[in-house]
Amino acid sequence: MAVAEAGSRPDQLRRVALASAVGTTIEWYDYFIYSTAAALVFGSQFFTDLEPASATLAAFATLGVGFLARPIGGVVWGHFGDRVGRKAMLIASLLLMGFATVGVGLLPTYDQIGLLAPVLLLVLRLLQGLSAGGEWGGAALMAVEHAPEGQRGKYGSYS
Repeated sequence: MAVAEAGSRPDQLRRVALASAVGTTIEWYDYFIYSTAAALVFGSQFFTDLEPASATLAAFATLGVGFLARPIGGVVWGHFGDRVGRKAMLIASLLLMGFATVGVGLLPTYDQIGLLAPVLLLVLRLLQGLSAGGEWGGAALMAVEHAPEGQRGKYGSYS
């Protein structure tokens, strides 16, 4: 931890802890919304050529793709966070998550654009997973780096 960060002001510490908690809340809210839509809507809208049970399983497979992409996102965002700056990468990962989530919401269905619909759904889910991996790692690291001595665990738990 840098010396300047060890002397962080209490208002700055609260802001970092709050930003970490808000970022993680947004990330998991996006995951929750996606998983709910996968269970209720995505099978019938993006996998219409499959039997209903198979379509639901295919929709849940796209949910799993996001979880598989998270560690890769953590490595990629962490690398660029070290080179460019953690704050910039944290903001970029949150923006990417928002872009991908809005993209999923605006995505045309299989009946409208055919096979491209589930392919785009998969690509957007990969982007969500990559951004989630970067957001969590960046948020936890920023919270711990700005924590007062002896309270790193407490501040790290906010993310």
